[in-house]
Amino acid sequence: MGKISTESGIKVLDRAVTILLALADHPMSLNELCEFTGLPRATAHRLATALEVHNILTRTNDGRWTIGAVLASLGASSQTKLIDVATPIMSTLMHTTNESVQLYQLAGAVRVCIAAQEPAMGLQNTVPVGTRLPLSAGSAARIFLAYSSAHLRDAVLSEGTKFSQADLREAREQGWAASMSEREVGLASVSAPVFDSEGTFCAVLSISGPAERLKPSPGKWADELVAAANRLSAQL
Repeated sequence: MGKISTESGIKVLDRAVTILLALADHPMSLNELCEFTGLPRATAHRLATALEVHNILTRTNDGRWTIGAVLASLGASSQTKLIDVATPIMSTLMHTTNESVQLYQLAGAVRVCIAAQEPAMGLQNTVPVGTRLPLSAGSAARIFLAYSSAHLRDAVLSEGTKFSQADLREAREQGWAASMSEREVGLASVSAPVFDSEGTFCAVLSISGPAERLKPSPGKWADELVAAANRLSAQL
C-alpha cells in the first residue's frame, strides 16, 4: 500500500487528515494504519487516540480504528439513509408497543433526536426532532456511554450521572438498557444500539412513555426493541 499525501504546512493537522482519509473506506488495525499512512507507530497511535476522545474515531469490537459517530452524524447522506431506513421500522415498533419511538445520534457530548414516531392516541412522551439531551441520564444515555469511547464515558461519569459504570457494563452485556424516572420523573424508556454496515456503533433506538404504563419495567419491550434495532442495522 502507498502513502497518502496531505500537506497544508500544519503537520499535526496533515497527519490527522491522513489518518481520517485512510479509515474512510474500512477499519484498520494500528499496524495497518501505520503501513498505509507511513506514520510512525507512536504518532499514529497518539493522533488516533486523540481523535477518539472527540468521537471522530472509534474502535470496532475487534479493536480496529474506524470513523466515529461525530463524523457519521455530520454526513448528511449517511444520516438521510439512516432515517429513511429507520422510518418504517420505527412505525412498526410504535404500533406494536403503542409507545413513542425515537432515534438518537451523538453530537459531541450530547445526544440529538434525529427521528421520532408518536402514537395517535394516549399519553405520549414527545421528543421533537432536533432536541439535544445530556448523556447523564436516561436509557439512551446509558447506551451511548456503554458503546462510545472510554474517554467520553469517563468524562461524563466524572461529572455525575444517574447510573454507574456497572450499569453501563450491564447495558453492553445484554444489548439494551432501561430507565425509570431517571431523566424526568414519571418517564420510562428502553434503548438499544444501532450499527452501520461496518459494524460501527452509529445511533440509539428508543421506546419511551409514562412510567406507570411501562410498569414493572420498560424492559418488557426489550425483545421487540432489540429485534427492531437489529433489522435497522442489517439494512444500513
